[in-house]
Amino acid sequence: MSNDNNHSRAIFNIVLSVMVLALGAVWLAGSSNADPVSPETSRPALTVRTTTLRADQWARTLTASGSIIPWQEAVISAQVQGLRIADVKASIGDHVQQGDVLVTLDNFAGSNGGGMERSIQGRIVSPDSGVISAANVSVGSMIQPGAELFRLIRKGRLEWRAELTAEELMLLRKGMAAEVTVGDGRVVKGTVRAISPSVDPQTRYGYALVRLADSSGIIAGAFASGTFDISGGKQKLQSILQSAVMQRGSMTYVLVVGPDHHVHEREVKIGQRNGDRVQIKQGLKEDEPVVESGGAFLTEGDVVKVVKG
Repeated sequence: MSNDNNHSRAIFNIVLSVMVLALGAVWLAGSSNADPVSPETSRPALTVRTTTLRADQWARTLTASGSIIPWQEAVISAQVQGLRIADVKASIGDHVQQGDVLVTLDNFAGSNGGGMERSIQGRIVSPDSGVISAANVSVGSMIQPGAELFRLIRKGRLEWRAELTAEELMLLRKGMAAEVTVGDGRVVKGTVRAISPSVDPQTRYGYALVRLADSSGIIAGAFASGTFDISGGKQKLQSILQSAVMQRGSMTYVLVVGPDHHVHEREVKIGQRNGDRVQIKQGLKEDEPVVESGGAFLTEGDVVKVVKG
């Protein structure tokens, strides 16, 4: 009886071992047919171009705006009375020379005692060369003493009155170079002629007067913007395209592209601007690639595909 039990137990052990081996073979076969596990890959969020710092030499400038005004404006009037304007020989916009006749006068004042009517004639002449900017005369009207007849822009010269704060005025000196932009982009060179010694207590602005090298074709009263060269020459600096620089709150930053093509925010300190470029004072190394544009669509750690421009 015991021999039968031993025999049955041996057969059970053999069958169990065969089943374990079979299951192991199936598991190994399944494992060998399964796809190997691959590390997770990140898809690029955006295709970008990169740019780097560039060594530049710029003049340090101060920007302002203001109006074009006459250099000096003379008021022309008569100091006599009882005379009639016989003829007007000048009008608004006319260029006149010193001594040119502007108005002729006459006065039919009655008899000279012999029954003959006498005519007292006179004339008003230009005190200087320039351009007539205003006229208030008409043929046949009577002259009133001291009444304004004409205004004359002396020498035809105009200048730029730039509005500036006290802090900005203290950066200027007489003779400093300036460039003034008027109209549709015409740029006129000039020099600082005078600087106001005080500012308006209400607006907190003063002004600088800039003599224009060529004011032909410019209209007094026109708005103009301009820059002053306050550096006395060009300074060496590092700059980058303005499109690469972004602002969030009080933070100014760029997106640096790492070797693994991940972008990382980098805070930078900027300086003056020139055209489409901005000075980088601090925060970026010379050869670090930065996203040139489109940074607003990216966030910290995004993967980008870099293409060459």
